[in-house]
Formats: sequence, structure tokens, C-alpha cells
Amino acid sequence: MDMIPDRELPRLPTSTLVVTADVAGLRRQHSAWTDVTEGVKLWRLALALGWLDVKLKYRGSMLGPFWLTISTAVWIAAMGGIYGRLFHMDLHAYLPFLALSLTLWTSVSGLVSEGCSTFTEAEASIRSLRMPFFVHALRVVVRTVIGFAHNIPVILAVFAIFSRWPGWAALGCLPGLLLWTLDAFAACLLLGAFCARFRDIPPIVGSIMQIVFFVTPIMWQPEQLGAGGWWLPLNPFDSLLEVVRAPLLGQVAGWNIWGLALLFSLLLCAPSWLLFARVRSRLAYWV
Repeated sequence: MDMIPDRELPRLPTSTLVVTADVAGLRRQHSAWTDVTEGVKLWRLALALGWLDVKLKYRGSMLGPFWLTISTAVWIAAMGGIYGRLFHMDLHAYLPFLALSLTLWTSVSGLVSEGCSTFTEAEASIRSLRMPFFVHALRVVVRTVIGFAHNIPVILAVFAIFSRWPGWAALGCLPGLLLWTLDAFAACLLLGAFCARFRDIPPIVGSIMQIVFFVTPIMWQPEQLGAGGWWLPLNPFDSLLEVVRAPLLGQVAGWNIWGLALLFSLLLCAPSWLLFARVRSRLAYWV
């Protein structure tokens, strides 16, 4: 068979290739945006699925999700007494900080852990039903919110015991919670897509979160570092926790904290959106 010389092969102009790539990118962006908007419209379905997941997880249990409340209360009481003595802390100020920090961290770490299985645990639904992928991210966020709601009584009890009510300053946590919601969806889409393609990622994420727990001011307060805390702003979880935690403790998160929180959120949301738009059409094959 005669070979066609290279000079005779038709070649598309570079400008045409660039335009074609741009059009394909815009189509992916549009498809991803349609997926998100259609998923939001199915929020009732996501709410029902999230609540069903919680019920199935604690099926046959007498206390159900309130085991979360009990375990959190025991953890705070035990760790508060031990770390309070080790750090020579005033329990009147330390225990409300610890209770709030541990409760918030439990929600964050739980979301990250479950975000890794956003799409893999919904394999049956993805393969059998034509449904927006964003519904599965909503489902994970709903589960996390339900778990957080069961720990709120612990915070209220600690605040009541030590008379540490934040007052109207607590409303300052609402913008932070809104930012957390956006970050939660971004984390589910990013980690869910990565973990659907690479099944070794969840254990790695779990190990990283264990390390982050100890280098984030949860069991200890930032003031304890003194001048040695210059590196703390490099920890994204510090600023993201503080924009919610500070108002609930009757304090105000400074503009530097908010600036860092918005920066780290942007660094999470932008790659998450680009990855989701690019691999959305392949998720059904990966799971």
C-alpha cells in the first residue's frame, strides 16, 4: 500500500484548532453549569436521600444519630480536662473554645472524608438513572449538616454552663457558613472526581486530615504559639475555621482572616469547577 507523503496530508490551521478547543471548553462549561442548576432544582430529592443515609447508618440503634451527640460530649469533657491541665488553661475560656472547635472540625473532617466517596458510593444510581451529578454532592452536604445539627446541643450546654453567650455577634458567622457551603460543594466535586478515578486517594486524604488536626488551633489556642505562630496563616483550615468560630465566641474575624479565607476558598473552588467541567462526562465510566 502506497504511503501518502507528509506534504500531501491535509493540515488544519493553528487558529482553527484553537477555536475548536475553545468551543469544546465552552460546551463543557455549559454542560457543567446545567448539571449544577438542574441538581439544585432537585434539592428535595437530595434532602430525602441525605436523611435516608443517616437513618440507614443508625438503623437498629436506640439513640440513632444522637450517638454523635454523646460521643462529642464525652470527647470534649475528657480532652478539656486533660488539655486544660497540660496547658494550664482557664477552663472558663478554654472549654467553650474547645467545644466549638471540635464540633466544627468534626463537620469539616466528616465532609472531607465523605466527599471522597461522593460519586463512588452512588455507583448504582449513576449507572441506572439519568441524574445530575451535583445531586450527589448535595446529598453529602445534607448528611454533614444533619450530623452538625446533632452536635449543636453540646455547644449550647457548654456555653450555658460557663455563661459564655456570644450575643448578637453570633450573626457574624452567617457569611462564614455561606462560604463553608460553597467550599463544601467544591470539595465534594473535586475529591469525588479524583477518588472516582484514583481509588488510593481516600486513605491519603484521611492521613493528611489527621496531621492537619494537630497543626490547626482546635485543641490549642493560637495565642499559645506566641511569636512562633508566623506559619499559622499558611494553614487554610485556620482562617476557614476562624470566620465561623470567632463570631460564635463573641469576637470579630479580622479582614486579614477573611482575606485568607476567601483566597483559600478561591484556590479550592476554581480547580474544582475546572476539573468537574472537564471530567463530568467520564464519571459514569470511572465509578
